[in-house]
Amino acid sequence: MKEITYFYLSNCPYCKMADNMINELIDENPEFANIPIKKIEERKNAELANRYDYYYVPCLWIDGHKLHEGIPTKDKIRDVLTAALKD
Repeated sequence: MKEITYFYLSNCPYCKMADNMINELIDENPEFANIPIKKIEERKNAELANRYDYYYVPCLWIDGHKLHEGIPTKDKIRDVLTAALKD
């Protein structure tokens, strides 16, 4: 299982959508609850955020690879969670 690095902004409506989708997907598939998700508020952690190549939030990474950036859909978020389960 791999850790997801999740860049967000606290006032971003798309980030709130992504959070809700993650919670829904965990309810649908409890195995997703075991995935470590490192949430990083980009304004509070600008130095770290600037080391990553992205423009839009929410932005989700696994092992240095960007898997999602921008407006989320439940299918896209599911794909990221599923990728995190693979070794």
